Amino acid sequence: MGQKTKSLGWGIRKEGRTLWTRNAVKGSSVGSERRKREGRIEWRRWDHTRSKVAAALVKTNSDPSLLLPEKSSTCLYLGASSGSTVSHIHDIVCGSQNHHNGQVVAVEISPRMVRDLVSLSEVRRGLVPVLGDARIPMQVSPFIREKADWIHQDLSIADQALTFVRMTTSFLKHGGIALLSLKAASERSADGDDQSRFDKAEGILLDSNLDLLERIDISGLEEQHVVFRCTLNKVQSILDN
Repeated sequence: MGQKTKSLGWGIRKEGRTLWTRNAVKGSSVGSERRKREGRIEWRRWDHTRSKVAAALVKTNSDPSLLLPEKSSTCLYLGASSGSTVSHIHDIVCGSQNHHNGQVVAVEISPRMVRDLVSLSEVRRGLVPVLGDARIPMQVSPFIREKADWIHQDLSIADQALTFVRMTTSFLKHGGIALLSLKAASERSADGDDQSRFDKAEGILLDSNLDLLERIDISGLEEQHVVFRCTLNKVQSILDN
């Protein structure tokens, strides 16, 4: 008997614990991920052991669709690396030839990684690679078309939570989704063990203008990491506008 298939939104589904996105570039893989065809549709496996967003989708205690952007969304990815997870977000948001008119702005400080992102963008319309410092709003704002519906931050830096608050306050729409993949080992300014560092980051989020909706433990898939799911407080959003 096959595994139960559940749609998590346009272009993404879950089969058991395995995630698949509808490939926006048929016949092409971004890494070594498995692909499969169903009629005219090709699906790419999204490996939850190699992606913090995918790990959070598997480990969340909430409906996993609440962590995802919808098709046609404006998305901001801070710390995009070479673009593996970015490509799956692009599958969902943009689709083939960007027929959904989505936008995925992928910010990365490493020139080598940005070269990979540029190569991806050549076959994935709607993907916008940015060579820049993901901690600085002015280095991001020229490239994003509007406030973001979805933001993910994955930066191996100190003060990850403070940076997340600053960038989401600058770019997230009211009601949008913001995910912070926080690495305990990078929080060098906080004393104590991993849990105390996670707790300190959680306190920063709770004291900010964000609403903290969930803290997702992804241990077993990504060690020394948690993912925080937040949204922007309505009152603060109105004041900002």
